[in-house]
Amino acid sequence: MKWINHTLIAGAMCAVISPPHVAICVAGATAPDWLEYLYKLTGKPVKHRGPTHVFTHWLIAAIAFTFVWDFYGMLSAFAWGGVSHIVTDAMTVSGVPFSPYSDRRFHLFGGRFRTGDPIEYAIAAGVVFASIGFHHLTGGHGFAPFFYDWGGLYQKGIIDGAEWKANRFRLI
Repeated sequence: MKWINHTLIAGAMCAVISPPHVAICVAGATAPDWLEYLYKLTGKPVKHRGPTHVFTHWLIAAIAFTFVWDFYGMLSAFAWGGVSHIVTDAMTVSGVPFSPYSDRRFHLFGGRFRTGDPIEYAIAAGVVFASIGFHHLTGGHGFAPFFYDWGGLYQKGIIDGAEWKANRFRLI
């Protein structure tokens, strides 16, 4: 998948769960690719979707940071962003390594998609719209800088009727 789709998917899902961590989650969603670049700077040859894309490593890190130890949720958000990257790359033809001890590749949906195909953008758009819908269905309260409650702002007197009327059907 392309980086724009990795960032859209991870950012949309994180915005519903914990909006303050969106930037960290997006950094984690691109981490498997830029970690390859850092390996190459050290002079070690690294194959694309190789050791930085191992599914079990990212999943174990995400679970450990979520349930064992974390620093204000930042490491957990970073690791779950990496998991989203691996899961979305698993939809592609080349897949990702499931474990460092196996030569098998992990595929979702039979690995039918190629990077840059229109279906990739459709999947990202579907996740974004599903996240927006989920947020609105659950009545997302608290800090949500991307989702405005125009009706609530009007009822509290924060905005006037003209601003409410202009924005009442906007989701974002």
